[in-house]
Amino acid sequence: MLTMSGFLDSLKKRHPEDLLVIEEEINPAEFEATAILQHLENAGKYPAVLFTRPLNLKGEVSKFPLVINVLATRELNAFAMGLDYSQCKLPLALEYAKREAGRIPPEMIPREKAPVKEVVKVGDETDLREFPMVKHHYMDPDPYIDMIPIHRDLETGAYNAAFIRNQYKGPRKLGLYMGPRQNWEIVRRHDVQNLPSPTVIVVTHHPAFSLGCLNVAPFDSDDYEVIGSLMGEPVRITPSETWGEDMMVPADADLVIEGNTLPNTREAEGPFGEFCGYFGPQRYSNLMEVTAITYRHNAVYQDTFVGHAENWIMGAVPKEGSIYLKIKAVFPNVKGVHFANSGCGRFNCYISIDQVLEGQGKQAALIAMGNMDVLKHIIVVDADVDPYNEEDVMWAVATRVRPDKDVDIIKNVTGCNLDPSIAGDLLSYKMIIDATRPMGRPFEERLSIPSAAMDKVKPLLEKKGII
Repeated sequence: MLTMSGFLDSLKKRHPEDLLVIEEEINPAEFEATAILQHLENAGKYPAVLFTRPLNLKGEVSKFPLVINVLATRELNAFAMGLDYSQCKLPLALEYAKREAGRIPPEMIPREKAPVKEVVKVGDETDLREFPMVKHHYMDPDPYIDMIPIHRDLETGAYNAAFIRNQYKGPRKLGLYMGPRQNWEIVRRHDVQNLPSPTVIVVTHHPAFSLGCLNVAPFDSDDYEVIGSLMGEPVRITPSETWGEDMMVPADADLVIEGNTLPNTREAEGPFGEFCGYFGPQRYSNLMEVTAITYRHNAVYQDTFVGHAENWIMGAVPKEGSIYLKIKAVFPNVKGVHFANSGCGRFNCYISIDQVLEGQGKQAALIAMGNMDVLKHIIVVDADVDPYNEEDVMWAVATRVRPDKDVDIIKNVTGCNLDPSIAGDLLSYKMIIDATRPMGRPFEERLSIPSAAMDKVKPLLEKKGII
């Protein structure tokens, strides 16, 4: 079974350079964990980081080690899905899309066989202060759990998982901010009937589980089935402590928090440093009362470095595969799709296409925009341009674009409510840049070195260890 400890052990054996262990005592609630990650980022380094002596919210050394950045590079994302580092670009996105299209039903096991039930605390025994919760950025009012709440739809019974921010508000109280998407809709349906929404926060699981929670499958899909397909094995589930078989929890998780999201109850939450690199404003958000906490004896506490590479890349990979297949269904000559870090893994999309008819590139951009509402800027390039190389993409914009002819603005469409440029209005403007060569006239040839010369000198550089 895929577990976080198994992932970390495998990473240490196969790619030890990508696992940094910090054995010194640090206080994550005083920004010390994210300060270390920021220093690493400033140096261009993005390892998974395991803190073995983090303080909890009581100021004690926590019995839960803290791990962050487990998906901070495309290589780590590939490794989490059982692929080689070399498959970290288009092959990774296509493998994700292939698995997302499949379904593997979860496997039910009894509580006594579930590792996540090795320690069970209910009611007044629960205390969130045990955990090494993280304050990420200077304006965050409290530490946050920025991991995975799971809800279950009243109408279909399907489970839905998503990354949602959860503000610490007390030993048994969390504030949940949800954008108007699937989990938000499930909670809204409970609110209409004045019912609490059973909520399970999966704090730690294998990174492939986390990637599965970022799927773009339809609303009525059961995420336990989709996540199982992403993991390549059934998600083992077991009855919750609070609701029994009416709300199942992942049996192989390291750490799970159960609680009720209260009906029609809101409280000030935030501000919070969000994925877009800005602080999301304070809002009235949902409240969750904690009812149970269960975990493994050797549980690790997981966090996501929101607003940085980990947050961006893990959000980009599912979108790239999905959009690529949507375009390919119309234009088989599409070569690649990339959601760039410069656009927070969501706003900027680069599409490479071997255009054979004028207008195919722009139509491909419209397909992408119609299938991903958060998209804001789309640049379409020819097949000789690598969409994963932003310098190459910008070179195509600089040398192949006539702004009066090749730039289109789409007005008054739905955008992302965390995009600060929208200023509170969900209506957004979006832009398509067609950076493909014009089809109706000769166009200058791109520079290149003869391949024979390249092949001849390559062994010399390899012998010197230069390449």
